[in-house]
Amino acid sequence: MKAGSISTLAPVASSKIEPAHDSRTMSLEPTQTARAFRRHWISALQLCGMVFLVAGLAAPGWAQQNYPDRPLRLVLPFPPGGSTDILGRVVAQNLSERFGQPVIADNRPGLGGYYGLEMASKATPDGYTITIASLVYASGPSVYRKMKFSPVRDLVPIGQLSEAPNLVVVNPGVPAKSLKELVDYVRANPNKLHYATSGVGSTLHLSAAMLNNITKMDMVHVPYKGGGGPAMTAVLGGEVQVIVLGPASVPHVLSGKARGLAVLGEQRWALVPNVPTAREQGFDVVVTGWHGLMAPAGTPRVFIDRLNKEWVQIAAKPDVQERLRKLGFEPRPGTPKQFETFLKTETERWARLIKEIKMPAADD
Repeated sequence: MKAGSISTLAPVASSKIEPAHDSRTMSLEPTQTARAFRRHWISALQLCGMVFLVAGLAAPGWAQQNYPDRPLRLVLPFPPGGSTDILGRVVAQNLSERFGQPVIADNRPGLGGYYGLEMASKATPDGYTITIASLVYASGPSVYRKMKFSPVRDLVPIGQLSEAPNLVVVNPGVPAKSLKELVDYVRANPNKLHYATSGVGSTLHLSAAMLNNITKMDMVHVPYKGGGGPAMTAVLGGEVQVIVLGPASVPHVLSGKARGLAVLGEQRWALVPNVPTAREQGFDVVVTGWHGLMAPAGTPRVFIDRLNKEWVQIAAKPDVQERLRKLGFEPRPGTPKQFETFLKTETERWARLIKEIKMPAADD
């Protein structure tokens, strides 16, 4: 090889050729392709975000429009056989027919009906759990004073269902055919007769306590677990002699297995027209039972209004009205606000009356 050739090639061989992938010789600016890719990627992310946002906004509307899309649970705070259970199953059947979804009656008795209300209040407030409140809603805060559960705070009204008078009923063996005769007998024989209730603070207990207070009767209180059914059975069997009960007592009075002495209502009861009111017999005692639909606090208003609307339409049907009246209930549909006002009045009334009759707290 020639020297000249060697000298010509030397600089080339000795020069430092950097690898093509070395970052020191690469441009730091993105290529047009990279910039385009980045723009498309950002646009895709923005589009996905919009899709998720729209879906999130649309979900509540979809749920409301398709409500209910699964079964509902109706918590009944008393066991089978009592007035609340009888009415509750009529409500469940008709709501199920209108919704096209099962409405499952779930009996949860205890504490005179207070336990079932508390249980319902703890359910998820999504419109799929409702309950039936009765007079214990109004009396409970004055009777169960240590409980953390507050029906006013923890439940919201959907609408009133019905009203029904209470009936003073005795075992046929009691030597009394009128309320006056019963009062005279008890006054002459204090603490000889026993009266049955479905628990401290229940409608049955408060009705009887008020009756005793006004008529100055002294009878022994015997609370029964399981609602009005077991209490009524005890009267029929002679374990106790007296009960103040609503519609669940009527069949037994009509059959002659028990005797009705007085209706604790403003007027006579069409189901037992021959039984006079307490007022007709000289005793100013009016204790009307009532029932209403409630939901856990926080339930969306749209579901409350839908449930109320359905019940109002159900209660307007002639066949439903006839069925309820035959069972002893007078339909009382109204708005959630009307029921809320009614509940406030009832709660204040029973707080005052419980204080007047000096009823001790059930949880002392």
